[in-house]
Order: sequence, then structure tokens, then C-alpha cells
Amino acid sequence: MMKFLVTGSAGQLGREWVHFLQEKGLPFEAFNSSELDITDPNVVAEKITQVQPNVLINCAAYTKVDGAESESEKAFLVNEKGVKNLADICESTGVKLVHFSTDYVFSGSDEDRANYPEGYPEEADTNPINSYGKSKEAGEKVLRESGCDWLLIRVSWLCGRYGSNFAKTMLRLGAERDELSVIDDQIGCPSFAFDVVEKTHQLLKLEKTGIYHLSCKGKISWADFAEEIFKQSGLKVALTRISSEEYPFVAERPRFTLLSNQKAEKTGLHTLAWEKGLRQLLEQVEENRS
Repeated sequence: MMKFLVTGSAGQLGREWVHFLQEKGLPFEAFNSSELDITDPNVVAEKITQVQPNVLINCAAYTKVDGAESESEKAFLVNEKGVKNLADICESTGVKLVHFSTDYVFSGSDEDRANYPEGYPEEADTNPINSYGKSKEAGEKVLRESGCDWLLIRVSWLCGRYGSNFAKTMLRLGAERDELSVIDDQIGCPSFAFDVVEKTHQLLKLEKTGIYHLSCKGKISWADFAEEIFKQSGLKVALTRISSEEYPFVAERPRFTLLSNQKAEKTGLHTLAWEKGLRQLLEQVEENRS
């Protein structure tokens, strides 16, 4: 039986892992970022020696897309140096390292959109256009170049029952307002935390290594996503579709970050339709409220 060590256990993906491992009755220990600072190699070594896991699930990350523009040093410290610390120690101890990355490692250029109309495959060249994406790309690079046994999962538009995310923000704003403006020219598809965790566990049981994309089936804009959230939750909101130029982002966002799930499907994993995934997420959010 695999024994797990989970980092970043206070975040939405880390908390989902804790929920999943508890439900499955699997042995694990989980640490939030103050308990296990992945930027400190001595702390990482101490925890791995203490826990002696077979698998380290790294959910610790700097995830503030706009904040990374002014805090790029901090973003790279966590997303690159932290990953290198984990990879180095996992290599020396024989622990498998599972790491999560993002659709924002891709540029979303018109050329890429033409070349990959059904989504970026795992082997597509990365070319991020903001500091957050560059820090995550750097983390991917040190992982690939490490000698450890690794599994890299890329997700997009991640939403879960825990923490902050687009779906929960739309639920909150939709309950407060009659009208909302949402961007309609950024195209992708959500990944739901429960689905990502379940499928990553399946890949581990299959002893897979390398890069895998885990998102839902579909091709939508943020406005499409918001519209379905309001529809499924019964919120009456007048939705105005706007362009990226009409919203004051600090960091530039790629316009196309659809991920292809073909590689995961070839291993036997079924891709979840995004509308069905949203329905399950809304049920989970409601359960957490009660």
C-alpha cells in the first residue's frame, strides 16, 4: 500500500487530497506551507525522513497570477526552487514525486490555437506570457531534469469545494448582484479538484510517469462557464460578455489554454464533461455549507 505525504495541505487541491485519502482510508500525513516550507531543503529532508512516504504529493505553490508580476522572486522561489528541493530529496530517498502545473505555461497564441484546435498536447512547446506561467514552467524544467521518479499533472481553471476559485466567486457574486460582466475571449475548460485527485491516484496505481493533462471535456469561455454556473445553481443574473481589454488585469492572460486529454484517455481514464463536473462540484459546495 502506498503511503502519502501531502504538501500545501491548506490549499484547494491539498485539502481535496486530504479529503480523498481520508475517504479511501489510505495512510498519509499532510502539512500546510507553514509546517513544511518546500523552499527550505532541510525541512523537506526532515519531513520525508520522519514520514517515510512512498509518494510525495506536492500541492504547495505560489498561485497568484497578478501578484507574481510584482513578486516574481517569491513566485520562482516556491514554484522553481521549492520543486527542485523536493525533486533532489525524492531522488535520494526513492520517493515518487507528483507535481501539479498549469495551462498558463502555454502562450495561447493564434498560431498555437490553429495548430492545436482540440487542445494542447503534453509535448507542445511551452511559452508562458506572464511571470506566474514562467515560474511554473521553470518548476516543470527542474522536475524533468531531476533524476527522481516523477509524475507531472497539468490542470486548467482549477475549481474545488475548498478555497477560492472562479466557480465559488461566481456563486457569491451571483447571490449579491443582478448583473455581472465576464470575459468571453479566453478559451479553455475547467479542471475540478475531485476529478484531478481521483485520476492522479489512478495514474499512480498504473505506475505512470511523465506529463499528463487532466481537464474536462469541452471548449468554453469564462463567460460560458459563468452562465452555466448561474443556470445550474438557479441564480438569476444578467450576464454581459466582455473582452480581456475591458477587464483591468495586472498580468496578461493567454487567450487559448485548452488542454488535450488524449494521453490520459489512452490509459483508460474517462474524460468528465465539464457540465457534469460542475454539477458535482455544486453538490459538494452545498454539502460543505450544511
